[in-house]
Amino acid sequence: MYIAIAGNIGCGKTTLTRLLSERFGWRALFESTSNNPYLEDFYEDMEKWAFHLQTYFLNHRFEQVQDATVDNPVIQDRSLYEGTYVFTENLRRSGMMHQRDFENYSALSKLYEAKATPPHLLIYLRADLEKLKSNIEKRGRDYEKTIPDEYLLNLNELYEEWISNYEKGGLLVVDVNDVDIVNNPNDFERIASAIESAMRIRKNVGATV
Repeated sequence: MYIAIAGNIGCGKTTLTRLLSERFGWRALFESTSNNPYLEDFYEDMEKWAFHLQTYFLNHRFEQVQDATVDNPVIQDRSLYEGTYVFTENLRRSGMMHQRDFENYSALSKLYEAKATPPHLLIYLRADLEKLKSNIEKRGRDYEKTIPDEYLLNLNELYEEWISNYEKGGLLVVDVNDVDIVNNPNDFERIASAIESAMRIRKNVGATV
């Protein structure tokens, strides 16, 4: 099984990836943040660094997908598709990515998608603005403190658009607004059980947990 977790900044993807990896013995593939050469620059000047950052993430995630198909079971913190259908689209709509850069990125992403194996199961973590801001504040990354509310809200809208049309494999939607998977074992076990059930079905579940 190749599982990917999707969701907005601060929704809890990395934490859930780690906990599921420990719970089921899956190999975890984490998004590149600590050693990302563009991330801090991007939040200081989104328009200047948008294309650079998204292209870096695209390459990194594609390499992870290639790795995931070699040694299963694997769980990936953020999918290949979010960069294209959520983050880069948001940058284009907001005018922070020039049209020529968007077209260049889109051409690259189509090539990558054609060569990539989709996740057997995509887990989408749905979180509202207050939940996102609370988690972002708790983890204390300086470069994330300046993220505008509007940016997060726009990403949430695009996530909902993308998820409503997702048909590449199994899908499980998890509402994380009122859960605490770190401090409440029952919350985590409920989500883990739902994921186990979705894995057995291996089709577009579309359920909300």
